[in-house]
Amino acid sequence: MPTREVERIANQLRRAFAGNAWHGPALAEILSDISSEKAAKKPLRAAHSIWEIVNHLAAWESAVRQRLEGEVIDELPPAQDWPPVIETSEAAWRRTLESLKQGNQRLCKAIAQLSDARLNDTVHPKKYSLYVMLHGVVQHDLYHAGQIAILKKAT
Repeated sequence: MPTREVERIANQLRRAFAGNAWHGPALAEILSDISSEKAAKKPLRAAHSIWEIVNHLAAWESAVRQRLEGEVIDELPPAQDWPPVIETSEAAWRRTLESLKQGNQRLCKAIAQLSDARLNDTVHPKKYSLYVMLHGVVQHDLYHAGQIAILKKAT
């Protein structure tokens, strides 16, 4: 069991993504058998596809990591927040999944390298702490994993 708080947070993010999560299937487990065709399908015209949600998750994991590295990121512009799906081949879907996995690993590593003392630092220009942001990214992944699980069953 990790002893430092930052290691515990990184462990929660890793488990929410890769497996052995308390709540059930982790994000990677939910995504493991989804085809590119299913990932690209929109259940409703105004709803996001599984692929778009995966791109969104990757964008925010990257943004959080960049914030940890000192970049000032307020909000992501719409095209970065919800990157469009351009190519819908199976190879492109596999690249998307690998990119999400690599981004999650980089973020977990960046979190684990922090000192616990930094958890109280404010995320600029936001008013919340690194602690709140890091727990928020775990919650964000799980929220969207739930959406993907429902879309997977519905499409």
